[in-house]
Amino acid sequence: MTQSSKTRIVVLGSLNMDVVLRLARMPERGETVHAQGLSYIPGGKGGNQAVACARHGAQVALVGCVGRDAHGEVLRDALTADGVDVSNVAVHDGAATGSAVVMVEADGSNRIAVIAGANALADLPASFSEVLAQADYLVVQFETPLEVLDRALAMARHSHCKVVLNPSPVKAVPSQWWSWIDTLVVNEHEAAELSAMAVTDAATAVRAAQYFVEQGVRQVVVTMGSQGAVAVNAAGHSIHPAPKVEVVDTTSAGDTFLGTMVTRLGEGSTLAQAVQWGIRAASLCIGRAGAQPSIPERTEVEQQ
Repeated sequence: MTQSSKTRIVVLGSLNMDVVLRLARMPERGETVHAQGLSYIPGGKGGNQAVACARHGAQVALVGCVGRDAHGEVLRDALTADGVDVSNVAVHDGAATGSAVVMVEADGSNRIAVIAGANALADLPASFSEVLAQADYLVVQFETPLEVLDRALAMARHSHCKVVLNPSPVKAVPSQWWSWIDTLVVNEHEAAELSAMAVTDAATAVRAAQYFVEQGVRQVVVTMGSQGAVAVNAAGHSIHPAPKVEVVDTTSAGDTFLGTMVTRLGEGSTLAQAVQWGIRAASLCIGRAGAQPSIPERTEVEQQ
C-alpha cells in the first residue's frame, strides 16, 4: 500500500452509551459523594477504535449491535458523522443498547462498569466474508462474544486479512488464535495476566511481549500509560516514552492509540513509527473529556 492510500479496516466490537460521572475522588465502600457533572457520550471499544481509525484517514466498516432505542440511534448517527460505515451494525429489538458507567476522578483516572446489552447479541452479518475480502485489517476486542470472534478470526485468516487483537477486558486467549494474530495490543495489566509475568517497566514489558511472539504472534505492542509503550517483533524491540501532559480523562486513550497506530501501519509505516504516532494521538486524547469526543483528528497530531 502506498503512503497516500486509505487503510481499509473492519472493526468488530462493542458500541456503548457512556454515562460519565466526574468526581473529585472515588467513593469508598458504603460512602456517598457528590458528582460534579453527568454526561452521555458515545463510546464502546469498537466504536471508539472505529472513530480513531476514521479520523486518521482510514476507510472503516464497523460490525456490531445496538438496541432499537434512542441510545442506539445516537451512536449510529455519531459514527456516520465520522465517516464510519454502519451498514453492518445490527439493530436488535430484544435488548437495550450497551452502556457503561464511567467514573472519572480529578486526576483523569477512571473506573468503568460495562453493561453489555445488545453487544452480547452481536453476530457476523451474512456478507462478512465479502467485507473482509475488501479489508487490510480486522480489529477485534473482548466486548463481543468469544464464539463470534473465533469465527471472525478464522474467516480473516482464510481471507488473508491481518488480525489486530486488543484482548480487553482481559480473558484467556484461545491457543489456536496466537498464530492468527498479526498485531497484539495489550496494556501492562493485560500483558501480565496473559503472560503470567510481572510487567512494571519497559524491560519487563519487552519480556512479556517476546513471550507472545514465541506463541506465534507476528508483532506485539504493550502500552504502559505514562511510561509509554514497547514494540516487539522477530527483528527486535523498540521502547517509546510518552510525553508529559496534563491528564483530564484517560477513558479512550488506549482505543485512540490502537486505531491511529493500525491506520499508520496500513499506510506503510514501520511498527516503531506507527507506535510513536499512536502515542502522540493518545497524549492529545487524555487532555480532553469523554470517549469519542476526545479522539483527535489527524491534522491535530500532525501539528503537534
